[in-house]
Amino acid sequence: MELEEFKKQYIKNELHITEDYHRILSIIDFGNVDYWFEEDRQGVDNKVLADDEKLKINLEGLKNFAQLFSQDVRFYYGSDIQKEGSVKFISAVKYIFGRNRVFSKQIQYIRHHLTEKETISNTRDIYKDGVGNFVKIPKCNFDVEISVDSIRLMKNYDTLVVFSSDADFVALFRYLRNNGKKVILIKGGNITSSLRYNTDLVVNAQNIKKYITYIEKQKPGI
Repeated sequence: MELEEFKKQYIKNELHITEDYHRILSIIDFGNVDYWFEEDRQGVDNKVLADDEKLKINLEGLKNFAQLFSQDVRFYYGSDIQKEGSVKFISAVKYIFGRNRVFSKQIQYIRHHLTEKETISNTRDIYKDGVGNFVKIPKCNFDVEISVDSIRLMKNYDTLVVFSSDADFVALFRYLRNNGKKVILIKGGNITSSLRYNTDLVVNAQNIKKYITYIEKQKPGI
């Protein structure tokens, strides 16, 4: 057996992805995935991270991991054309995943007016209008886009793998399973019972972080 085929079979066995799942389409809801390990204080070797260390998603590792069991991998994430860092990030993602496999749209900012208590603990830029002080909360969900694409592409796969923990996918998962598809959810943290009930297999992100993360040294003040 070639090394690449061995790796594919090893991962499938580890995740309990049997041959019954056949052709797999993986969808990465990165706005959700990006925060999976935000609070983790242990690395992949179970060693405690230093105070200035943090687990981050390794984009190449994420792509390579998903490709080991998928025929197709699609990446969904918002961007802000007014921010250079955001534009550069999307460009990097397109280089890694392929330009036609990355789906993005402009981030919208919602005004959230601060209470006095929130103002004290706030770390965001503060703006002011006729009502009072407010911060801009970024919002860019891809529930609709992911659901439409999953249904539109149904003829191309037998199993949908979704990297997310978003409870809004319950209706999509129920629809797919009622139409003969299987659903695998790779999730971080807790999920609702209805989301779990409407999947064929649930994979905890903690079990795959050795494949998709790296340790980043934090700059002072972060």
